[in-house]
Amino acid sequence: MGGPTYHSPWSGTITFSTLIKQYILLQSKVVSAVRAVASRISQATPGKFLLLQFQMSQVTQIGESISNLISQVQSVINNSIRNQKTG
Repeated sequence: MGGPTYHSPWSGTITFSTLIKQYILLQSKVVSAVRAVASRISQATPGKFLLLQFQMSQVTQIGESISNLISQVQSVINNSIRNQKTG
């Protein structure tokens, strides 16, 4: 009756540690996929190359998002410290 349930791998709380660990895991999977295609280059299809390119760009975007998130948190912390000094 309630429909399908989605179980998040994050279990409620996202920490930087969990985020970075998952990112590293994703990165290593893409590296493994690149190595697998490179080791059998004669069997590689244009589709496999497109998929790899897409996966690599996703990993890059996620990395940039994590970097932006860390930068924003750092900015909030710096502003809080600045406000405490002047307050």
